[in-house]
Amino acid sequence: MWNSLNNLRLMSPSIPAIVKVIVFFSTWACLWLPIAIILAIALKWHPPQPLGNKKLPLLASLYLIVPLILWATTWIEGASLADWGWDWQPATFISSLVGLTLAVVSLTILFGVQLSAGWLELQNTKVQTETGETIINFPAAILKPSTLITLLLALWISATEELIFRGCLQNLLQQDYSILTAGAIASLIFAIAHLIWEPKETIPQLPGLWLMGLVLSLARIADNGSLGLAIGLHAGWIWGITTVDTEGLINQTNKVPEWITGIAEKPLAGAAGILLLLATAAVLLLI
Repeated sequence: MWNSLNNLRLMSPSIPAIVKVIVFFSTWACLWLPIAIILAIALKWHPPQPLGNKKLPLLASLYLIVPLILWATTWIEGASLADWGWDWQPATFISSLVGLTLAVVSLTILFGVQLSAGWLELQNTKVQTETGETIINFPAAILKPSTLITLLLALWISATEELIFRGCLQNLLQQDYSILTAGAIASLIFAIAHLIWEPKETIPQLPGLWLMGLVLSLARIADNGSLGLAIGLHAGWIWGITTVDTEGLINQTNKVPEWITGIAEKPLAGAAGILLLLATAAVLLLI
């Protein structure tokens, strides 16, 4: 095996970038598949059953393999995580906080505008005061232990995915393509990869996921090659959308077609979500 890896390292400069990408994902899938099968049996799940709360163990097993795959790729390519946009400098963490803030603000504006227009309505956020008055307490519905755990998971998932797609994959593809073409291809793979979990719900979101990937590629460019800003943006969007969804905070009022607010209540499957991504891209271009 060691000889094979060493030969692969020697041959790497002559291997087309797209072949490297195929090898990367094929190796990852081959390593994960036996684990996934064992987990699926243990969880008593099989396709096409909906994943529900069984998704997290499968996702965790998939992403726990990533360090091994990335280590092998850095060794073969003679690269480092810093080359792919990740280091442990304070600037990276500051950029992540900026991205997280920008994501939360953008979602607040997105949902706020739609709530004001009557396209959405708040749910499960009403509390009784001492006087018996019913008021909306949206922050209390957000700042709960469960949502803080969701934030930690969002940071882990976004850091992993950004290191793979906007880091490793982007750099590999740039060996043969321009930065824009590489970003478009990496974003397409990023979008398609989401089909593994919930194909029916994901298909309407594919254009939005692809555009999201492009915006995150732009975030890396705006952050001078660092992944910090992209990780923060990604984590903030995952956290906000997941929290609103799992806590049942918002419902569509059906005053406008769902392709505007989001098919199946998924923001990335609607025109409003697309506008959010375009507005974020405009902000990044000004940075």
